[in-house]
Amino acid sequence: MNKIVIAGAGVFGTALAERLSENPENHVTLYTIESSVVEDINSNHQNRAYFPSRHLRKEITASGDAACMDDADAVFLVIPSKAIEGFCASLVGRLREDALIINMAKGFSNDGRFLPEVIPFRRVGCMKGPTFAVEVLNGLPSALTYGGTHEDYLWLKGTVLADTGIITDYTADMRAAELLSILKNMYAIAIGIISGRYNSPNVDFIMVTKAVNEMKDLLLLYGCEEQTIFNYCGIGDLGLTSLNDLSRNRTLGLLIGKGFANDTHSGVVIEGMKTIKVMGELIIERHLEDKFTTLLALYDLIYGSSDLNQYIVTVLS
Repeated sequence: MNKIVIAGAGVFGTALAERLSENPENHVTLYTIESSVVEDINSNHQNRAYFPSRHLRKEITASGDAACMDDADAVFLVIPSKAIEGFCASLVGRLREDALIINMAKGFSNDGRFLPEVIPFRRVGCMKGPTFAVEVLNGLPSALTYGGTHEDYLWLKGTVLADTGIITDYTADMRAAELLSILKNMYAIAIGIISGRYNSPNVDFIMVTKAVNEMKDLLLLYGCEEQTIFNYCGIGDLGLTSLNDLSRNRTLGLLIGKGFANDTHSGVVIEGMKTIKVMGELIIERHLEDKFTTLLALYDLIYGSSDLNQYIVTVLS
């Protein structure tokens, strides 16, 4: 049996557990600090805190004891990006030396580094791609890019993901996969604003094309492999997040485009908002305003003095 632990029993962690448990060779444990969730999963085969009307496969178990990770073959990190560094530090000396740690969180570390760079274990990878949790839970074919060593990719694909309906492709450039998963949220807001104003496929795909080109150039700026834009974690994830109304980032863009919202202090977690600030400040510092016109226009709209009309004129010129 493959002993798999998913750290984080929220929406996506639960959906991933459901899919991985379809492989009879996997023993899947959801680890969470929410004791009520542990009780609900183990007693009722439900996680009503996140999926009120769904039953989960009986093969899934839950635990609030970190000892459940002691002899894990693989640990999937499906917790907020800001918690990754501290959580992993707490596991040092606990995990097996050959355990594979797979980051699925999206974002930078608290000090601005890529998350795999703050995970203190020998075998580290990441998985990113166009996946809404509810569709993963419902068993629909879903795609993810694995970033890491090719050996680990082959083991994961052939052993853990077998018979789960999860499709994978591969990149050796883990930093590229991480960066793309961050950038797509920002550009989903940019595209959503235009969708909110025009509701036009023609105009949407003007913006998609601009976004792909700027994302490719940002990969180069960070010293990453630009071809990664063609993986599931690139164009695939951008398309899912920017053109589907299940996306929080696109929804914020739609509201801004319709003139209803432009609140940078909302209590709802909108991943792209922080990215707009970080990336906007970066291109200004590097004097690259002419190269990243969409990004700069978005930054000026959200954090500067620009208005919606100025944004639209700039990005569609």
